[in-house]
Amino acid sequence: MTPATLSASRQNALLPITLLVIAMISIQGGAALAKTLFPTVGAIGTSALRLLFSAIMLTLAMRPWRLRMDRAGWLAAVPYGLSLAGMNLLFYMSVERIPLGIAVAVEFTGPLALAVFSSRRAADFVWIALAACGLWVLLPHDTGGHALDPWGVFFAAAAGVCWAAYIVYGRRASLKGGVPMVALASIVAAAAVLPIGLAQGGTAMFSLDILPYALGVALLSSALPYALEVWVLARLPARVFGTLLSLESACAALSGLVFLGETLTLAQWLGVAAIASASAGVTATRGKD
Repeated sequence: MTPATLSASRQNALLPITLLVIAMISIQGGAALAKTLFPTVGAIGTSALRLLFSAIMLTLAMRPWRLRMDRAGWLAAVPYGLSLAGMNLLFYMSVERIPLGIAVAVEFTGPLALAVFSSRRAADFVWIALAACGLWVLLPHDTGGHALDPWGVFFAAAAGVCWAAYIVYGRRASLKGGVPMVALASIVAAAAVLPIGLAQGGTAMFSLDILPYALGVALLSSALPYALEVWVLARLPARVFGTLLSLESACAALSGLVFLGETLTLAQWLGVAAIASASAGVTATRGKD
């Protein structure tokens, strides 16, 4: 590869990488904004609002009504939507109790485990061991007042399991209907969580005062990053995309620090870094696309 070709290749990759970083910042900024709604409508109510408004936005953008759904299509779409519902709901229940950066790091263990155990490469278990060490650091311990809420860690891990299921069912659903299946899944997710959210948030969910914030959460956490990631995936190898996405837990920790004033101990930063490094390592050491 000549220097000119190499320079052109780097320039072609710069825009997708930049947009992916913007997508990660958008997601975690949206999560920080969502946390400010918890005192008003609770974590479950906030999750319901996010899913409701993101479903509306994605439906208008992707027009899933054009899909010709058969029984097999619905059998793919419904689990996809329910896993999306569980992932969002449990994640918000987690960040209600523990710092944002730690919740994202623990949640990342779900797709990380899926990647490792589906590859069946012995070398990948080095990365899962690194992630396990990071997770152990983040687990609740009696460390002089710095112990994490155990339910917060549990909900983050459960959200990770739902994230892994979301990946599996998302692949199946995309084969049935392509990108519009994302919008259909979001409708299923909103329908599943909205009744629970109404039970917790009550009439406060209909307050005009929180409407701009709820719309902001849906835009920042779902509509904008989903659109950017779809565009980026078409222009970056999946291996590069996955490696860069591993920075999301660090991005979440910084977002929690800047927007919410959440500080982590040195050990917690190291735990987050270990899980992020393990996720990057699993993706980066795969065969080239």
